[in-house]
Amino acid sequence: MASIRNFKTFLAVARHGSFAAAGKEIGLTAAAVGLQVRALEEELDQVLFDRGPRSVVLNTAGRKAVPQIEDLLARFEALAGSDSHDELSGRVVMGALVSALMGAFADALWTIKRQHPALKVQLFGGLSADFVVQVERGELDAAIVTQPPRALASSLVWTPLYHEPMVLIVPRRPHFDLPDKPLDVLREAPFIRFDRHTWTGSLVKDVLDECGVGAREELELNSVEAIIEIVRQGFGVSIVPQLANVRWEQDEGLRVVRLRGVTVERCVGMVERTRHSRMAFTAAIKEYFADRPVRDRQP
Repeated sequence: MASIRNFKTFLAVARHGSFAAAGKEIGLTAAAVGLQVRALEEELDQVLFDRGPRSVVLNTAGRKAVPQIEDLLARFEALAGSDSHDELSGRVVMGALVSALMGAFADALWTIKRQHPALKVQLFGGLSADFVVQVERGELDAAIVTQPPRALASSLVWTPLYHEPMVLIVPRRPHFDLPDKPLDVLREAPFIRFDRHTWTGSLVKDVLDECGVGAREELELNSVEAIIEIVRQGFGVSIVPQLANVRWEQDEGLRVVRLRGVTVERCVGMVERTRHSRMAFTAAIKEYFADRPVRDRQP
């Protein structure tokens, strides 16, 4: 009968797309990984991967097997830890927007980590659209992303966690003439824009549309934290989500301006597969935000 070890090896190969990369994660040679996968395929009497010269790809049977094997492992881990006082333990692989780590998600993560010291969380930074693909492939257990602009695959679920208002930020010591009125600032000041091809970038467009102005674009970046620093140094203005853990009111380099009549907010949430082996952890994340009053979820 297939062992728990073989199941874990199968999922590692599914995440990485190669026996060698999976072996580095679990401490086996590529040959040993290949033998375990073949043993699992023989036990199940079906091929799970299409083999290539340098990579392996899940076939239809393999994709169907992923959620079932994840469910088996989740049940096994729950049984193995049934006598433990710390029900959350082991390794979680997660993606998170860097700006989310400057926002309310950071508080949730550190709170859960303090409550469950045996829990090991490996975080990767990146963009929302890329994270969704990685979660669907099983490369990540879950990811913190901006609300998807379109429907996700049926194998995925997105849970909203908190909202961040989109605000105008301006430097306190600009290297240009800064108008007094916010709409004039948007029209005349050099504008540092968040990458328009990203999900957060589309929210910036929505703000400009609500304001009915065209910005004088100077730079386009895909990093909220880099944009904040450029504005802080006096080289432009921008529209960004108001992050929870940035001390805006105490910042000596920039100030926040709420744009009258603008209703656009960035909704930050978590995407995960409908079934996976780390659902106890993702449930704890959702519970953390569910227990907070709505007013406390906003900066």
